[in-house]
Amino acid sequence: AKSATNPLIDLDGRFGLHPAMKSFELLFRENRLAIVHGIGSPNNTRSHFDAQDYMESGTPFNKGTGSGWLNRAVGLMGHDATPFRAVSLTSSMPRSFYGDNPAIAISNLQDFGLQMRGSNASTTNLVSKSFEDLYDQTSNTLLKETGKESFDAVKMLQKFNSKNYKPENNAVYPASALGNSLKQIAQLIKMDVGLEVTFAESGGWDTHFNQGTDQGVFARNVTDLSTAITAFWTDMGAMQDDVTVMTMTEFGRTVKQNGTGGTDHGRASCNFILGNDVNGGKVHGSMKPLSLENLEDKRDLAVTTDFRSVFSEVADKHLKINNDNKLFPDWNGQKIGVMKT
Repeated sequence: AKSATNPLIDLDGRFGLHPAMKSFELLFRENRLAIVHGIGSPNNTRSHFDAQDYMESGTPFNKGTGSGWLNRAVGLMGHDATPFRAVSLTSSMPRSFYGDNPAIAISNLQDFGLQMRGSNASTTNLVSKSFEDLYDQTSNTLLKETGKESFDAVKMLQKFNSKNYKPENNAVYPASALGNSLKQIAQLIKMDVGLEVTFAESGGWDTHFNQGTDQGVFARNVTDLSTAITAFWTDMGAMQDDVTVMTMTEFGRTVKQNGTGGTDHGRASCNFILGNDVNGGKVHGSMKPLSLENLEDKRDLAVTTDFRSVFSEVADKHLKINNDNKLFPDWNGQKIGVMKT
């Protein structure tokens, strides 16, 4: 809501950005940033785990899907194999990367490899070679392939000095987990190691109490999200044409504040999509007035845009996939024009 001290950043007379997201305003005015409101899953679960699983698998009514939608995207692109086609800057593999196509999770580029406390470089390299030989000799095909992919990735990263990386164009990343992840993604892109899809995460949004919309947790989170993404975009410089950034969340929050100063699990939320081939400067999607009769279960913003409408459109335009039935099985919905034609 608007206030005298912290007014929203007016975007179009109807929608506004949180005042802490000032860095997004310029991207929106430059028609590079689009916002999709009322986006969500047709499955109305309010379980974090189920909603995340459905969204990252891309099959909102099927828990048996083994692959994630981004892993399927990598397979449909059909480019030359490289250990870095799909990289997640996380400690564990995200659900969207599950599948038959090679993907790796790296929590920190500097630490990626065999770590041996108290050993010198030659000893570490010798032990690493021994492990590589063991993987190569195994009769387990999956284990052998996984080992080869991992050691190939280590060898490629060893050629670069990620520790002393300096962002371009005076980009300043926030000193946060998301800022660090996006800075490392920028490094991977500039290394030209064959990166095609990548994933980073931002936590701390489950604000059931003391949400702190103006000055607390929520305000800090939106500041971090917007400044980290803006820094990444600035850092990309001449490579911006090669990059599209899309945010996602499993569901939104309740419209009304609860009794502990927070908000509970809701339904629809919003996505931010950033890129030079994005139909930016617009708030896409539809949303009815926030009167009680328009809210789902009289508490939540209703889902008016299936998340697959946006995910598939970004994949079609930027990744040149154009095969929605394989990317999102059993779905034949409509695009909403979030990407330029």
